[in-house]
Amino acid sequence: MIKWLIKNFIKDHQNIENHSVRESYGVFSGVLGILCNVFLFAIKLIIGFMTQSIAITSDAFNNLMDTGSSIVAIIGAKVSNRDADQEHPFGHGRFEYIASLIISFIIAMVGFELFKSAIDKIINPVAVNTNVILSSILVGSVLIKLWMYAYNKYIGNLIDSPVNKATASDSLNDVLATSAVIVSTLVDPFVNIPLDGIAGLIVSSLIMFTGYSIAKDTVKILLGMSPSEELVERIMVIVTSNPLIKGAHDLKVHDYGPGRSIASIHTELSDQTNIVKAHAIIDGLEKQVMRELGIDLVIHVD
Repeated sequence: MIKWLIKNFIKDHQNIENHSVRESYGVFSGVLGILCNVFLFAIKLIIGFMTQSIAITSDAFNNLMDTGSSIVAIIGAKVSNRDADQEHPFGHGRFEYIASLIISFIIAMVGFELFKSAIDKIINPVAVNTNVILSSILVGSVLIKLWMYAYNKYIGNLIDSPVNKATASDSLNDVLATSAVIVSTLVDPFVNIPLDGIAGLIVSSLIMFTGYSIAKDTVKILLGMSPSEELVERIMVIVTSNPLIKGAHDLKVHDYGPGRSIASIHTELSDQTNIVKAHAIIDGLEKQVMRELGIDLVIHVD
């Protein structure tokens, strides 16, 4: 279904290297997330009030915060696609990472507030009133979140978007959280322990851990990570593919956002190589790296 939606709502959807197309993917997934999460929030809030369940109510507000995350994702997609300017000569691509970091803070904040509510529910338990119909609706919400996980993971891998990957992780945690809520609300009337509050405690802890995990991964990127061994190998293979290149070293790769990497490397040529020929070789290799890897590579000749 997601492929059909992408095909019909994203113009030139196959040209994922184009920054405008990447922006369209980000906006599309964000709008889809808002629609799904607002629907889930409304449904779960109503059920939460009807059953007096803190776990279900917590899950509802978790979905509401997911709506805020989707709005941040849309803003991130828009801002990150802005052209380079005098203050930002390498573009605004890293704002996508900042958007992911903001989303992690929102998730952690919601988790903390729900954690406090769950503790209060354990100290002052209230009977949970549920039935088959309400539980069936909650099961349906799990299926919606599974679909959201699937399409965010697909888009995240397709365009290498940290925001979509973070949203996919959050959606999967929501599946586990809501499943725990369903079990607790069904079992709660038959036990003498505040199972609803305990479930709320588990859900909120899971939410906070998700926020922490996303923030941790995003901060690593913002601080600057070493390029992957696979990327290093691919660059080296291209650069040393010309027989006149005797060796290469001092590779540096700088990430300025998905699809916006700049790199530099030193290459060794014979001192007998004509300067014009050397320039032609280097120019060809730089263009090949850009064409195959999408990296703006500057090659220094030793």
